Amino acid sequence: MTETALRICPFCEATCGLTLTIDDGRVTGARGDHDDVFSAGFICPKGASFAELDNDPDRLGAPLIRRDGVLTGATWDEAFAAVAAGLGAAVRDHGGASVGVYLGNPNAHTVAGALYPPLIIRGLGTRQVFSASTLDQMPKHVSLGLMFGSPVAFTVPDLDRTDYLVIIGANPLVSNGSLATAADFPGKLRRLRKRGGTLVVIDPARTRTAEIADRHLAPRPGTDAALLFAIVNVLFEEGLVTLGALADHVAGLDEVRELAGDFPPETVAAHCGIEAEEIRTLARELAAAPTAAVYGRIGTSTVEFGTVGSWLVDVVNVLTGNLDRPGGAMFPLSPVAPAPRGPRRGRGFTTGRWHSRVSGHPEVLFELPVAVLAEEIETPGDGQIKAMVTIAGNPVLSAPDGDRLDRALAGVGFMVSVDPYLNETTRHADVILPPPPPSRSPHFDFALNNLAVRNNARYSPPALALQGCPDEAEILSRIALVIYGIGYDADPALVDEQVIATTLAKETADDASPVAGRAVEELTAMLADGPGYERRLDMMLRLGAYGDAFGARSDGLTLTRLKAAPHGIDLGPLQPRLPDLLRTPSGLIELAPPQLVTDAARLRDSLGHRGDGFVLIGRRHLRSNNSWMHNLPALSGGTNRCTLRIHPDDAAELGLSDTAVVKGPGGELVVPIEITEDIRRGVLSLPHGWGHDRGGTGQTLAASHPGVNVNQLNDGSVLDPLSGTAVLNGIPVIVERAVTPVGS
Repeated sequence: MTETALRICPFCEATCGLTLTIDDGRVTGARGDHDDVFSAGFICPKGASFAELDNDPDRLGAPLIRRDGVLTGATWDEAFAAVAAGLGAAVRDHGGASVGVYLGNPNAHTVAGALYPPLIIRGLGTRQVFSASTLDQMPKHVSLGLMFGSPVAFTVPDLDRTDYLVIIGANPLVSNGSLATAADFPGKLRRLRKRGGTLVVIDPARTRTAEIADRHLAPRPGTDAALLFAIVNVLFEEGLVTLGALADHVAGLDEVRELAGDFPPETVAAHCGIEAEEIRTLARELAAAPTAAVYGRIGTSTVEFGTVGSWLVDVVNVLTGNLDRPGGAMFPLSPVAPAPRGPRRGRGFTTGRWHSRVSGHPEVLFELPVAVLAEEIETPGDGQIKAMVTIAGNPVLSAPDGDRLDRALAGVGFMVSVDPYLNETTRHADVILPPPPPSRSPHFDFALNNLAVRNNARYSPPALALQGCPDEAEILSRIALVIYGIGYDADPALVDEQVIATTLAKETADDASPVAGRAVEELTAMLADGPGYERRLDMMLRLGAYGDAFGARSDGLTLTRLKAAPHGIDLGPLQPRLPDLLRTPSGLIELAPPQLVTDAARLRDSLGHRGDGFVLIGRRHLRSNNSWMHNLPALSGGTNRCTLRIHPDDAAELGLSDTAVVKGPGGELVVPIEITEDIRRGVLSLPHGWGHDRGGTGQTLAASHPGVNVNQLNDGSVLDPLSGTAVLNGIPVIVERAVTPVGS
């Protein structure tokens, strides 16, 4: 019998609504949900491949346990007992602080990944926490924290209303958007231009997004921060600064003016490879546009001055009067964000509360740089990592110097991985606990609603029932029960009920809370029946910005109301939120935080000191997402290939025709080349997430066309000092002819 079910796509940040086709208890197809309030039917190749990923024969259907050095099938009870024994021994012998935790990007796309890892980390009491954030967006967290007092006060371009959009270091026609959750980003850009707006793309490569732009500027990689500072210089020097409604909410304007004096366009032009007049024109047009927004992404983050560049994106938005106004850069309001409680000063944002044991890198947002994970495992002494928990991550491919991390993980005392695949990282685990496929899992965007370009609320219950296995929430809850000393065989609902009790006790004791003074027992009894994760979601919705405050607002949001709207609830366009969301000690936007002022001096000193050799940048593919979607037939082939893109003139000078050797600080790779004029001279591009050529993995199709691991060229020694983020773009490399072609 054929049925349909609605599902929010969990594969990228666009969060599109899908309509699944189900035949005899199996997903057989997916199309866009035309009634979805956020995506209105848009779908990309990744979403269309939902059935293939859901039914991938290489997905693990049962746990694996290492016996006599070999990973073999096991029952769930055996697997949890092995976790209890292995983690229990590590905690007993070395303390919870000896356990490292790594969280991969897919945690942002699952209910369980949002709700349960913090409980595991807290229970361990470990400071050895690592995630894909220090390979991706951590500079943005730091800049937001320093400017606004909150590292999750995300600014996103108001795509539906802006007149002038600058995209720097991003390719949303391929990525579908990132740190700006926007279903049908391509359509929004087309509509921008159709209504007479202007699109400017700043990227060393002529990407698919750059191809549709009104103007494309191709600077040298890694120079975004200097370019943005030159724009700031012009805004001040030509009297174009207009704070508008922000005038009474900004501190540090004079300090930024003074800093910008060191970055005149004529000085920056040679550094960036962009003509001074082009910089001036861009600054003037930004200032003159009725509304404008600057949006920077991974190409701006994963560079030497990633935090400074991320900061300057919003500095430009502030100086042109385009922060927190329709058509500019605005602050989304998630349905699970706490209900607004009016302007109040906060404690601000700090980093460096502790440092990594070996290299002394500062903590940022309770994490250490993933680039130091290998040394924390390898180096003996007090605090050495003796055990690992990895959840939905493959750092052997995503972190710098995967060979070193590969060796380090092979020597860790005990490792448990929650992951559906036997991949380059999980092959080192002693226990692998596979979560069920997406069709049998719930979906709510706890993280990505904080980035949505239009406020909305949507929930997808599991489309299909579980078949003899726990869901991911139960898997992570049982790990938490082990860590808290209760035992994996206790009721996993205890975990959620404890969180609910603790949260409601705090809320009822807070005079500013919408449930202040009420009885915890009364509120708990009002929560929806169902799994623990649904009860927690119901609590968060009721306490949230649109919530019913547990019955106090009759038209407010609850999980019951959300379930009754299977296509979602539209909560309207973004609205101004300042000064209510500011949590700086001053209660103002800190335009010139001391940490960023100091690093701006380092940026100034770097001007004119760039080498003449080749530099390497990454690349996104429409049919790929990091390291975990190369095992699907529908997404392999076509342009989704691991090739080295190089300009024809550079290829001719080097005598390259089909294959090249690329050498970097961390190693060298032999890779097929792709000659194209869509990249500036002196720049090379390799996509990330490849390198499926290690033995002992279980992804058959991926292993048949493995590609090369671009991060092996990187030794991880160069980090953005303010965020601990690995410098993955703009790294110097050497390229030569390969003596032996690939595959011969």
